[in-house]
Amino acid sequence: MTHVLVSGASVAGPALAFWLRRYGFDVTVVERSPGPRPGGQGIDVRGAGRTVLDRMGITDQVRAAHTGVRGIAYLDAAGRRTVELPTELFGHSGGVIADIEILRGDLMRIIMDAAEGVEYVYDDSITALDQRPDGVAVAFERSAPRRFDAVVGADGVFSTTRRLAFDGAWRTVDSGYHRAVFTAESAQESGRDSWGLDGWEFLYSMPKGNGVGGRNVLLYPAHGGARGMVHFAGDPVAYDRRDIAGQKRIVADVLAGEGWQVPRLLDAMWDADDFYFDRHVRVEMPAWHRGRVALLGDACTAGSVGMGTSLALVGAYVLAGELARSDGDPEPAFAAYEARMRPYAQANMKQLPGGARGFLPPSAFEIKARTAVMGAMLRTPLARMVMGGIDKAADSIVLPDYASLAPRRG
Repeated sequence: MTHVLVSGASVAGPALAFWLRRYGFDVTVVERSPGPRPGGQGIDVRGAGRTVLDRMGITDQVRAAHTGVRGIAYLDAAGRRTVELPTELFGHSGGVIADIEILRGDLMRIIMDAAEGVEYVYDDSITALDQRPDGVAVAFERSAPRRFDAVVGADGVFSTTRRLAFDGAWRTVDSGYHRAVFTAESAQESGRDSWGLDGWEFLYSMPKGNGVGGRNVLLYPAHGGARGMVHFAGDPVAYDRRDIAGQKRIVADVLAGEGWQVPRLLDAMWDADDFYFDRHVRVEMPAWHRGRVALLGDACTAGSVGMGTSLALVGAYVLAGELARSDGDPEPAFAAYEARMRPYAQANMKQLPGGARGFLPPSAFEIKARTAVMGAMLRTPLARMVMGGIDKAADSIVLPDYASLAPRRG
């Protein structure tokens, strides 16, 4: 029986494990974190990603775990709503927010619970890959070495699998901004909507200051609580990925002295135990597979806006299906997977309207101008052309029906 090692247990890894188990493969997932990571940011599921959820049989569970968001509102310094964008305005997958938004940790849990027989190895990571004619010899940081028939890196933007197997044959393209996400208020602590979100996301923008470019904070509902996000433009800031307190200090310095509810949000950040910080980049590489090793999700397609989760779900479905179709022979399966997925990924790499400057205007004048243009545009058909249009790209793949490849039971 073919034994596949998957590196990474966010969304792409467990989704691949789900489908591989359905086709009768042995699957081991190795994850650097000490256990399943709760929380995470709100993520949208769009287009073909929804079809994959249907075929997994978990759509009802995903919808039941919906964060409750029903639109995004731009706020001024006094907390007044200047523009409102409801989820239904641009179609089910279009616009800033899709009508299915779920916390990353909730989606991961639902997928993991739906698959039986997957071996999860936590608090460990791959340190070496040695490809041989009969498999891949894998060394781990903590576990004993093991042999696998194929290895898939679903380990994100900073993929260890990519670094070990692809000899630098990729590049990251900087998007111009950093981001942070954390719990602003848990439903268990508050039992009420003390931020006054009422199902809306709040976006508050600030001009450049404190040594960086344009800045914004985003609050969004999460099962009665709230989560916060911070974005700021400028040159890359040096930081230690293991030093969470140091990363929080960076964000606190960037937002020091700002108004609205920013001081309260910073207080919540210091108490949050699920803080995440990174630089937004796009990954570009000429090939997603090499021999018996392939990449999935952000490890090879990072950089889309609002489509990362859907690309992970669709990619996992196609990759597992092609492995089943090839009877576990990885090289033709990986080639077929990339041939089908790469055009879909490229179609969904559209960036934010106006780029980083449009998302994070550096001056008060540009913030006001953006708000005025947005408000005026919403009253014309141009709104769907500029802010929508994601529906078409999100559905721009024909998903094969691999169901007949699953082993019969009983």
